Amino acid sequence: MNPTYDFSGQVALVTGAGSGMGLATAQAYAQAGAAVTLADIDEQALKTAAQKLRAQGHEVLAVPCDVTDEDQVAAMVDRTVETFGRLDMAFNNAGIQIPPSDAADEDAAVFDRVNAVNLRGVWACMKHELAQMRTQGSGAIVNCSSLGGLVGIPGRASYHASKHGVIGLTTSAALEYAPRGVRINAVCPGTIDTPMVADMIAKGELDRAEAEASQPIGRLGRAEEIASAVLWLSSPGAGFVIGVALPVDGGYVAR
Repeated sequence: MNPTYDFSGQVALVTGAGSGMGLATAQAYAQAGAAVTLADIDEQALKTAAQKLRAQGHEVLAVPCDVTDEDQVAAMVDRTVETFGRLDMAFNNAGIQIPPSDAADEDAAVFDRVNAVNLRGVWACMKHELAQMRTQGSGAIVNCSSLGGLVGIPGRASYHASKHGVIGLTTSAALEYAPRGVRINAVCPGTIDTPMVADMIAKGELDRAEAEASQPIGRLGRAEEIASAVLWLSSPGAGFVIGVALPVDGGYVAR
């Protein structure tokens, strides 16, 4: 049974909200009473997600956004504040995966792309969210890292570099902003049953049976389980939690 939260009168922002963990988290914020900005680079997925939440009676703003473009990120935060008057919570979730590669063979463009989205994108979002939360003297940010931010796996060096970097951003900014009333943490999902993972399986980049067996719980995670962790980190229940990188991975990194 999931705990319930009351985020009435509060405003949340979720990137990568068109599907998967982002959509599940946006829906969870909305069901808890928050007004929610959904942002995604995929405009059709964004439109569909926003329509779904509006049909359920939720207050939603949909903003197309490429998180590698800081001007678009700044505009996303500005539109949120212009529409809803404030920003209380953010889940910086937008990210990409790349095919496995020998570290000696990977193209620099691939390294640059995965870090532009997964690391620089989180940096840009957090920067502009913090500018607003600093004026309010309150807020909670959850950045999406990965089990790949906590361990290494052969063939995944560039992706894991981006996710390790998210944890460094998170812990340093958390220490800087804790005295100002803003809490910053990271969530580290394991292998979650999302469209991105389904695409990896379809391309032969991931074997589902092996992925399930590698997690002590014996199954893939669900997007809603990541949403539950994000909501807790956003809530007063985690009011004394600062700068953590929380594994939500079925026990993978505990082995």
